[in-house]
Amino acid sequence: MTSTLLVTGATSGFGRATADRFASAGWRVVACGRRAERLQALVDAHGAERVHAAAFDVRDADAMAAAIDALPDGFRDIDVLVNNAGLALGTAPAQRASLEDWRTMIDTNVAALATLTHRLLPVLIARRGVIVNVSSVAGVYPYPGGNVYGGTKAFVSQFSLGLRADLHGTGVRVTAIEPGMAETEFTLVRTHGDRTASDALYRGARPMTAEDIAEQIFHVATLPPHLNINRLEIMPVSQSFAGFQVARDE
Repeated sequence: MTSTLLVTGATSGFGRATADRFASAGWRVVACGRRAERLQALVDAHGAERVHAAAFDVRDADAMAAAIDALPDGFRDIDVLVNNAGLALGTAPAQRASLEDWRTMIDTNVAALATLTHRLLPVLIARRGVIVNVSSVAGVYPYPGGNVYGGTKAFVSQFSLGLRADLHGTGVRVTAIEPGMAETEFTLVRTHGDRTASDALYRGARPMTAEDIAEQIFHVATLPPHLNINRLEIMPVSQSFAGFQVARDE
């Protein structure tokens, strides 16, 4: 029997690599994202019998519901939900940060993730499925400029543990994946398109790749059904924990 994955943010980065990894392994994939042309490239690469493109903005609850309701019969029985869509915006300290950026991060990383999860819980319970929520080490280790982004990812990790507790006895598995530095479009988005800043961050660091994280998601999703990884924190060897800051009198 062919299993079905639904992954958000499938147009780039972790989401695109995850869609590729599962489709290549013979899964049916519902690839969700805003950029329809990128989703179509996934369909073209794997075939319409393998990948279904669902183009919508996860912040639009009505569009999300319509896309789920319109899934073809072969893609309706979701076995694995990967809540990957998310973003960081801005690097400024809280006192200089954009409130609009804060609201966009909360709407995307928190509200949209919770809305889609709630919508799919009945089918995931019926199929004793898997929920993988993509969090971040930023939700565990604070750093200057992380403010609301770190807060949203702390929600993702804690929400995952709460789901795990609530779904006790249903057979549904829940995992929070907490990546560190990975070279994707993440920093380009965060800096509003500053390629120089993105290149400088990753230069010489040997960061993780999107495919590295997709492989971990695939591993979690295909474990024997009696095993659950609650949270998986993963960094490149070159990255470790930030030190404490100390402000000194002059």
